[in-house]
Amino acid sequence: MPKSRPVEEAAKAPDMIDAVIVGAGFAGLYMLHRLRAMGVSARIYEAGSDIGGTWFWNRYPGARVDIESQEYSYSFSDELEFDWQWTERYASQPELLKYINHVADRFDLRHDIQLDTRVTEAVYDETRDRWRILTDRGERISARYCVMATGCLSAAKEPDIPGAGSFKGETYSTASWPRDGVDFSGKRVGIIGTGSSGIQTITTIAPEVGTLTVFQRTPNFSVPAHNGPIDPAVAADWKANRDTYRQEERESGIGIRALDPGEALALEASPEERRRVYEERWARGGFCVAAGYADLGVDKAANDTLAEFVGDKIRSIVKDPETAEMLVPKTYPIASKRLCVDTGYFEVYNRDNVSLVDLIATPIEAITPTGIRTTAQDHEFDAIIYAIGFDAMTGALDRIDIRGRGGERLRDKWAAGPVTYLGLMASGFPNLFMVTGPGSPSVLSNMMVSIEQHVDWIADCIGHLGDHQLTTIEATPEAEQAWVAHVNEIADQTLYVQANSWYLGANVPGKPRVFMPYPGGVGVYREKCDEVVANAYEGFALTGATQMA
Repeated sequence: MPKSRPVEEAAKAPDMIDAVIVGAGFAGLYMLHRLRAMGVSARIYEAGSDIGGTWFWNRYPGARVDIESQEYSYSFSDELEFDWQWTERYASQPELLKYINHVADRFDLRHDIQLDTRVTEAVYDETRDRWRILTDRGERISARYCVMATGCLSAAKEPDIPGAGSFKGETYSTASWPRDGVDFSGKRVGIIGTGSSGIQTITTIAPEVGTLTVFQRTPNFSVPAHNGPIDPAVAADWKANRDTYRQEERESGIGIRALDPGEALALEASPEERRRVYEERWARGGFCVAAGYADLGVDKAANDTLAEFVGDKIRSIVKDPETAEMLVPKTYPIASKRLCVDTGYFEVYNRDNVSLVDLIATPIEAITPTGIRTTAQDHEFDAIIYAIGFDAMTGALDRIDIRGRGGERLRDKWAAGPVTYLGLMASGFPNLFMVTGPGSPSVLSNMMVSIEQHVDWIADCIGHLGDHQLTTIEATPEAEQAWVAHVNEIADQTLYVQANSWYLGANVPGKPRVFMPYPGGVGVYREKCDEVVANAYEGFALTGATQMA
């Protein structure tokens, strides 16, 4: 496999460039591809030792996408889509990484990607209208544009439990799993966390460990994936109708055709009819389980009918009634947190070697040299796994010292919660773009659909600036505040705000509780972005050249 440019070569390259892109995941690669096609010089800086973003770092056991492979892929190239063949309904991490590498090679992207390089600082130079970029290698780059393709779930949380670091056995995090894997055969393993990465890890390692103890603070709603080899008929149908299907994705609510949202209201249906709809969707699997009726996301009474159905499914699967009750969520509406998609998760608790600890009833007091101490007992382990999630949406940006006009730090501007216009830009930070930033559909959507839409918008915007000899574009404070108010207004009409989720930053102590993604739908959002452009970039301030760079 061709390597990206050596650091020595990169150090000799001119420090003047049109665009710096931070991150070599799906967003960064497509951004590079678009800009290069426009004749805009661009370079990606990636902290990891290889490309892939989320799918480079998230290599824990059982890691796979929760959106069907056909839909979780690039749509910008007919040839790419027709040549690539997925093997599973829900692609695994290794296959996704193989796909990303295939894209990088197919479009010859590697020579403009610098790996093992973390951007530590981005400071706006008002005298030159350029961004001064500093890396952890001591490199300094001057760029007209800076594109943050850092990902929404890329800043892993660190354990904040007393005694963390004192454990003498093996310690792992699902966010930074060893590339060569781990052999847990016969070992006593404890895992903290039952979000998506925890559920996938638990399901995968349960058959091989000696014992597995799951420490659960909040149970998660999870629905079956019914994963398996991709149906050739489904693959053929997708390729035969790809243009239509891709357009349907772009115009939909969350960018997923398989969601197949129902238009009827749950509260207007009979109990028998609701049961039929829920059973049919459960048999299909995936996110469509939560989309059978139009009122499930906005009416708590309607939502309760689905939550009760899924709770009964959990009780029917898990043989021990006490364990089953611990696994049934009761404190928030279904799908108000990210719904998990699993392959046999609840069945794991029927194994003799798996036990569940309720951290609400018996909280963790400390990590000890031999294991984990709760208020009830000491648990001894050979290995501990942290599956504790991410500082979502803003975490990766907060970890870079980003300073705009007047030296204002982005993290200070966002001290009370992120404020952006369209999730694309922030006032006071000219020519700084965010791909799927807070205030855009991002994590409430098929990320591939939202990534492509954002990258296309940013590329077209940069093209517009060049075509019209314009130097900068910047969100106005008025447009920014109006957009934030609009996002909050829409969110308040949904059940999302009734859960303590990472959508609101509730999983990070001290983080402001603000609903960060835009819940109005990718189709509506796309129309708004297009409308802004049609109205001469309404809500943005554009300036002409003030001096030669």
